[in-house]
Amino acid sequence: MKTLLILSHTYWQDSKANKALANAATELDFVKLHNINEIYKDGKIDAEKEIALIKEADFIVFQFPLFWFSTQSLMKEWQDVVLTKIMHSDYSKILQGKKFGIVTTLGGAKNTYDGHHGYTLNELLRPIYYSFKYSGATCIDEFAIYSADASNLPLQEYKNYLKG
Repeated sequence: MKTLLILSHTYWQDSKANKALANAATELDFVKLHNINEIYKDGKIDAEKEIALIKEADFIVFQFPLFWFSTQSLMKEWQDVVLTKIMHSDYSKILQGKKFGIVTTLGGAKNTYDGHHGYTLNELLRPIYYSFKYSGATCIDEFAIYSADASNLPLQEYKNYLKG
């Protein structure tokens, strides 16, 4: 299983939890860490380059801290550029047979996302999942790290999730 870990963090330089997770992911020989904030500092996503990476992957994972109940703007740009290219080209079947999942870090406690404010975490992530499901991928439930603290991360569980 080859895992493509697509990471986005608007404030990557200041990240603690996501940097620690990314470092743990680099210990796994089956993971390709792909930090789009480092690669696309100009904000211009290269769809062909991204599609080439997707072709090689069995499991595609988005990793990001949840900001304002969604992804960072660059990850949304990735979705707009890459998924649109996939759907309107000869690549339209590229996601079939692949798995897709989300790793997200959250500043709030788990009960903050239990729905009592209107939506659960799974409901907030549903548009992302549906985009991949619509494109033919099999979706795996999210791996969420609540009250994210870099000094106390569930690194083994995270590594297990990246196996798909």
